[in-house]
Amino acid sequence: MVNGIIKKLGEDLVNNVLVRFPVKSIIRLKCISKRWYTLIQSTTFIHLHLNYQTTIQHEFILFKYSINEPNEFISILSFLSGDDDDGFNSLFPDINVTSMSSNFNATFYPLLGPCHGLIVLTDLTTIIIFNPATRNFKLIQPSPFGCPQGFHRSVEGIGFGFDSISKYYKIVRICEVFWNSWDGYPGPKETKMDVYDFSMDCWREVEHVNLPFIYWVPWAEMLYNKVVHWFATIELSMIILCFDMCTEIFRNINIPDVCNNLTHKQYYVLVILRGCLTLIFYPNPISPISINDKVHVWVMEEYGVSRSWILENTIRVVLVESPLDVLKNSILLFQSKNGHLISYDINSNEEKEHILHGSPGSLSVIVYQGSLTSIPPGSQNSSKAHNF
Repeated sequence: MVNGIIKKLGEDLVNNVLVRFPVKSIIRLKCISKRWYTLIQSTTFIHLHLNYQTTIQHEFILFKYSINEPNEFISILSFLSGDDDDGFNSLFPDINVTSMSSNFNATFYPLLGPCHGLIVLTDLTTIIIFNPATRNFKLIQPSPFGCPQGFHRSVEGIGFGFDSISKYYKIVRICEVFWNSWDGYPGPKETKMDVYDFSMDCWREVEHVNLPFIYWVPWAEMLYNKVVHWFATIELSMIILCFDMCTEIFRNINIPDVCNNLTHKQYYVLVILRGCLTLIFYPNPISPISINDKVHVWVMEEYGVSRSWILENTIRVVLVESPLDVLKNSILLFQSKNGHLISYDINSNEEKEHILHGSPGSLSVIVYQGSLTSIPPGSQNSSKAHNF
């Protein structure tokens, strides 16, 4: 009967109806018939569904937090709905990811993405790519590149995105290799880049990369417009370092002049606000000298054009540890110094402290749209996708 309905209505009309369903419902509909299964599994339908879900702004939240007790460290992933105005509702049971977390990397290496609904979780050695909507995940083989004895290889920046030319995903790591001297002071540094290309299912190393020094701040990596962004320094100036996932070419974007200082009294975070690359300039939570508690929101109206930065908002949020992400195009999500999730609506100036919390400095948030995007299969010898 179902097959007869599809034939009668036409596949285009059925597609137009099904793309409006959330991922959880569509997964159930796959069981109706072989024809529906084939339709829903098709690349065409997955792209249609992703595009539709993006336009309606039906958002979910992946919330990572840690609990650091004297004799126990626990790191948890929570899957939440972001559509309830009164709070966040749990979608699935929490997942314990303590095995690939520590008190150090819970802060230094948060979640990466989203890209087409896919997210990467890494502790620099172990890398997992997963789709929180379909609950599929895959373990990525570790990078084989090391360094000679007596040297140290440090991962300074990491990013995840999609190459729209090759139609495959990539993971990129910017590394510094230096002599680990006896007096504790590193010798001359050499920059290298590791790229995991899903089309080849392997890592490759790019040597002799002439790049500025990555300037580490919490939650700094940002994927926007098929480009990964980090903060970096050139002499005494702060810039945004950009890596195009398609061309694999680096370029720089200048930040607003009034934000360009290296006094360590203030920090930077990149988010996407109303479809634009946005710089949030906020007080350094560990600075011994507190300037004020004002948070400045700078929006780049024309991507890549430094002179198009405009000061969109100046807000005051109490006890900010760091900005995290943007929900519903107007709600800024922060973590407080005491480890609570805070939301600030820039339209109404309403600030809320939520019950979600963890150890101070351990929170990570990714706002994403549910998608049917499959985990890239890789080669015959690579690890297979599993459900969690």
